[in-house]
Amino acid sequence: MKTQITTGRVRLSYCNLFEPKEQDGKLTYSVTLLIPKTDKGTLQKIKNAMEEAKNAYLQKYTGKKLPTDLKHTLHDGDGERPNGGEFGPECKGCYVMTVSSKNRPVLVYKDKTPITDVQELYSGCYGRAILNFYVYDTNGNKGLTAGLNGVMKLSDGEPLSGGVVTDADWDDDWEDDEEDDLLDF
Repeated sequence: MKTQITTGRVRLSYCNLFEPKEQDGKLTYSVTLLIPKTDKGTLQKIKNAMEEAKNAYLQKYTGKKLPTDLKHTLHDGDGERPNGGEFGPECKGCYVMTVSSKNRPVLVYKDKTPITDVQELYSGCYGRAILNFYVYDTNGNKGLTAGLNGVMKLSDGEPLSGGVVTDADWDDDWEDDEEDDLLDF
């Protein structure tokens, strides 16, 4: 058993993968993974890695008990957010997991070549992620979470917000007519 896993096909959301974003006073890279509930293989890997993370914690801190009431990073997209309110419609039928790292994750295409274009990884595209699960117990915060080690882009998807502009979007037969006054009806 191990604490590191590679997910199956997931949808990416809230992608902060090229530049870190401040979170709780620390700069971190992060992404939210939308894991289909039908992906039993990934869900079993997550469950096994979580159990192994608990065991690793107990081995590292011999004589210490596992903290009670551990918060965890895996949530039901058909339920409520941990801080209240519903998840968005894109989360329906999925488990939702936000993962982060203080180090920039490895970002690659399916053929394992590096992704350098910041526009390639966006909220709505599909990929896989390499995660490392661990237990934390610091300053009164206790939980079981996963660090983000890498992301592999598998395919484009419908953007979840903002939109993506392609070259074809400019092909509308527009002609520059400087004589036309748009306010002259």
